[in-house]
Amino acid sequence: MLNQLGAGDPTPGEECLQRVSNLKDLMAREGIAFCLIMQNADLFYFAGSVQKGVLVVPLEGAPLFFVQRSVDRAQAESPFRVIGIGSDKEIGRQLKDEGAFKGKGGMELDVVPAALYERFKGITGCDDFADISGIVKALRMVKSPFELEQIRRSGDLCDRVFARAREIIREGMREIDVDAALVAEGRRFGHQGLLRMRGFNQEMMNLYVTTGYAGTVPSAGDVPVSGLGLTPAMAQGSSLKAVERGVPIIVDYGGAYNGYITDETRSYVVGELHDMFRKPYDCARQIVEETQAFARAGMDTTEVFLRARDLAKRAHLTDYFMGYGPTRVRFIGHGLGIEINELPVITARHHTILEEGMVFAFEPKFIFPGKGAIGVEVDFIVRKDGLERVTETPIDLVVL
Repeated sequence: MLNQLGAGDPTPGEECLQRVSNLKDLMAREGIAFCLIMQNADLFYFAGSVQKGVLVVPLEGAPLFFVQRSVDRAQAESPFRVIGIGSDKEIGRQLKDEGAFKGKGGMELDVVPAALYERFKGITGCDDFADISGIVKALRMVKSPFELEQIRRSGDLCDRVFARAREIIREGMREIDVDAALVAEGRRFGHQGLLRMRGFNQEMMNLYVTTGYAGTVPSAGDVPVSGLGLTPAMAQGSSLKAVERGVPIIVDYGGAYNGYITDETRSYVVGELHDMFRKPYDCARQIVEETQAFARAGMDTTEVFLRARDLAKRAHLTDYFMGYGPTRVRFIGHGLGIEINELPVITARHHTILEEGMVFAFEPKFIFPGKGAIGVEVDFIVRKDGLERVTETPIDLVVL
């Protein structure tokens, strides 16, 4: 019934079982006797269901999914045994006597609040918890065929939105009006409505439409182009700024289908592009095309970054590459999956060897203070012999 109402494709049971098996392998290596999985993205990855509850994964034995609500949905969506509880204290009462919490425990300490951490120390009677966020991120870095199919479906949403943007953007339109039309377009075709981003206070819109000055205003977010937004309460995203002739419009869209996120950007312009943006756009395009030509499985991500930075340097655009001054971001690419900021992260100092099945967004952009921003962003699937595009929309500058 859930599927008939448009709830997406459930994660295959064998997929969840394999993910938990992989987790147990790393738990054994780290000397962890049991894990508590609580964060929504990780619950979805391992249990196949995002409900209010805790997935208990013992090194020996089957996982148990303790759920406060909704038990019915958890039973319909997860392959694991679901146990309904009125309070998380019942987890301790049910499992302590069985010795389930003996030895070192594991929790996602990068995202679990300190109060919840202390609470579960009391519930389990265990004072020795390791941070499992690193191994969870590593497990999620390489995507299965099922996950890649969800990512392609998410990419289809990007293609639809970029095509629609070509039809509706006009001189004088406000960023927020373009935003409203494009968000509606994605939702009509299955966008889940939000993007997940890992980290404390990390918030993200699923669409950023920016032009001119509004596209150069930095925010607290670790992104090159965040937008001015509508209010200090949410200081990012589309604003009331109107589209001007000759000034680029950035459409940065996060597709999200069945839990899986894509993240791409295209640049549009009404009329003839102002001269100051021509070389930066050509450089961004060159960076994408050259990266697609040489990068492949087995390559260190730092080489990908350094080659891109060298192209910007040769074009004498270093001062505007990925931001300006102290607000410049240090990456040019980031992993994608259930969260928008997964591994690998492509910087000058994070050494990661690309593996087949990794997925990352690659976004060379140039920001000119007070003037505007321009660039592109494409998503790649890593293959043995190269990089595979997720979407079909060309990276051409769209002249309206």
